[in-house]
Amino acid sequence: MNQQPLLFWGGVGMFALAAIFATLAFLKSIEITGVNGWIKPLKFAVSIGIYYWTIAFLLQYVPGAPGVHLVSTGTFVLLAWEIVCIGGQAARGVRSHFNDTTAFDGLIFGSMGMAISAAVLLAAWLAWLFFTEPVTLPPAYLLGIRLGLLIFVVASFQGFVMVARLSHSVGVPDGGPGLPLVNWSTRGGDLRIPHFLGMHALQILPLAGYFLADKMDEPLASRCVIALATLMVIVTVGLAVQALSGRPLIRL
Repeated sequence: MNQQPLLFWGGVGMFALAAIFATLAFLKSIEITGVNGWIKPLKFAVSIGIYYWTIAFLLQYVPGAPGVHLVSTGTFVLLAWEIVCIGGQAARGVRSHFNDTTAFDGLIFGSMGMAISAAVLLAAWLAWLFFTEPVTLPPAYLLGIRLGLLIFVVASFQGFVMVARLSHSVGVPDGGPGLPLVNWSTRGGDLRIPHFLGMHALQILPLAGYFLADKMDEPLASRCVIALATLMVIVTVGLAVQALSGRPLIRL
């Protein structure tokens, strides 16, 4: 990650910001859709920090490829804007997502949608580089990176389903009873669950490929990576179907 100082220090900054949001959540409760309003920016700061470091780590394998600087700088700027919007709206005591109550709120939400869509397109370009550029890595590890990026891109655009509905919950209003910290609904369907699992294929599959390449011979290691990727896709689709049917992951 030393080759990508912007993303590295951006990740450090996001984790520091997460600590600030956690402190605010403890000291000053702002209720938004029935949940402490600082929890959402806290989760997003941690998620963006992990994403910054993941992209920085992957870029080291394609240092001279076309568009690497754009992927690095664009990812940093676009997701920095995302956390500014989420944190700013939390400070105002209003929703950041699915909020078109006023022209200003609609503008913020629309700009976030454009920013995240552009960031996903940059991830798609990075995936393209891993399929087209010469990368010297164990086959199972490289396969894990490729499949992880592909599933991440598809799962990211699943967010458009939530945008079209102006809600992440199905069968119940957003907010209400949810699982600790993640706040996934325990009363109705929640589209954030398949979104979460699919996006974190970006970390799970490369890690699996790395460790499997070290523990077993090819082509068995690659077959195991493919099997894990297939399982993740099946589970993600199943969770999406469950959510769209209005059923919670865990009913409490």
